[in-house]
Amino acid sequence: MDGFGLRFDHFGLATREPELTLAFLRALGYQTHDPIHDPLQHVDLVLCRSSTMPAVEVISSADAANPLISILAAQPQAIYHLCYRSENVSASLAAIKAAGHRVLRVSEPKPAVLFGHQEVSFHMVRGFGLIEIIQTCE
Repeated sequence: MDGFGLRFDHFGLATREPELTLAFLRALGYQTHDPIHDPLQHVDLVLCRSSTMPAVEVISSADAANPLISILAAQPQAIYHLCYRSENVSASLAAIKAAGHRVLRVSEPKPAVLFGHQEVSFHMVRGFGLIEIIQTCE
C-alpha cells in the first residue's frame, strides 16, 4: 500500500458516447467487455485493462437519476475520479484527515457490481478532487 493505505486502481472516465470512447481505448490496446449495469449507481460500466497502461473505467448514464448529469453537462467526456483500493477505508480516511486534508463523503459505501459487490464510496478531497475507494479484503 502507498500513502494513506491506498493503492491506485483506475481512472474514472464519464462519457456521453461510450462506443466511441471504447473504440479509442481498444485502438490503444485496452481489453474491454460488454457494459455492466449498476442499478444502485444508475450507470453502465466497462472496466478497460491494458498490460502497459493504467486501467480506465468507462462510465455512462443508464437513466436520468445518475451522478453524471452535471459532469457531462459541459463536455461529452471527462476523467472525473481516481479510484483506489483500501483494506481499511476508515483508517485511510482518518490518515488523509490527519495529514491536514479536508475530506467530504459524497456517497455512502454501497456494493458495486463491477467489483464483485465489494463496497465502494466516493469522497471529495479538497485540493485534489473526487476519489472512489474500493473496500478490499486482500
